[in-house]
Amino acid sequence: MVRRAREQRAGRHLHFCPLPRSDRAVGSRTTRTQGERMSNPRIGFVGIGMMGHGMVKNLLAKGFPVTFKVNRDRSRLEDLIAAGAKEVDSYAKLAADSDFVIVCVTGSPQVEEVILGKGGLLEGAHKGLIVIETSTAEPGSTAKVREALLAKGADLADAPLARTPKEAEEGRLNTMVGADDALFAKVKPVMAAFCENIFHVGPAGAGHTLKLVNNFMAMTIVASIAEAFSVANKAGVKLDKLFEVVSMGALNSPIFQMVAGGAVAGDLTRMKFAIRNAAKDMRYYTHLAESLPVPSFVGEAVHQSYEQAVALGLGDKLMASMIEAQEQLTKQQIIRR
Repeated sequence: MVRRAREQRAGRHLHFCPLPRSDRAVGSRTTRTQGERMSNPRIGFVGIGMMGHGMVKNLLAKGFPVTFKVNRDRSRLEDLIAAGAKEVDSYAKLAADSDFVIVCVTGSPQVEEVILGKGGLLEGAHKGLIVIETSTAEPGSTAKVREALLAKGADLADAPLARTPKEAEEGRLNTMVGADDALFAKVKPVMAAFCENIFHVGPAGAGHTLKLVNNFMAMTIVASIAEAFSVANKAGVKLDKLFEVVSMGALNSPIFQMVAGGAVAGDLTRMKFAIRNAAKDMRYYTHLAESLPVPSFVGEAVHQSYEQAVALGLGDKLMASMIEAQEQLTKQQIIRR
């Protein structure tokens, strides 16, 4: 435990300082030595969304040369391009021109499309390329993608993220990395550009597995808060008093403060995560439990609560809008408007 704490503290201050780039043309397929890749790593990035913007901003601020391929959203690019980020027109070219490619998309179908699809990263993969997969994905899919990359001399570390877009902008995300010791040593300095805490949680696949368990617990807390507010409100309990009492006890948590505290104030936007993504993560979690196999009565109930909210038209709203789902289901007003 002492050694782990020291490693985490050390990682928090370990920022890569790339050497000046040579006059080699961008996109050159000139073979780079291991030393060149580690001293002056070229970073490719896929998925400049709510989380990805802050990640790229911090990579650029730490001196990493960043090239990106837009996945869907072009609304967050202007300041990154002004800071030096370069755009390419295909995933294959992105892989060919990079030493590391960071993928930050919605889930396994998108990861497979970006890496295995026509014109994907796999087509441009080369010996020594490392893909850092930061999405919340299914471990079985991750294993399939990694095997395809290994066949071309590349590798993949699963490194899903925790915390919110706010911490992404601040360079203070958490990550849980699945990789062997040698691969972890390579990816850690890159991850340190935008992560405060970097946990090596086990071999390949362990990162995505741990993230699904983590998200199961988080999604369960949010769903229980929404139901508790519905029951309390229907029973005539003042919600500000419920919030006050829980805030002073063992049940208090950052999630409770974001969701319940925001709801009492009439603000359902404090937990920046979409209900549709929560439903996806819970689907992945229940698949994982089934595959082991482990009974998951709670997981299935929580999963269906999010699927129900999506069916009610709330999928694109943020997590605290699970309370709005309760309003629709119980035909009562819970949130002050």
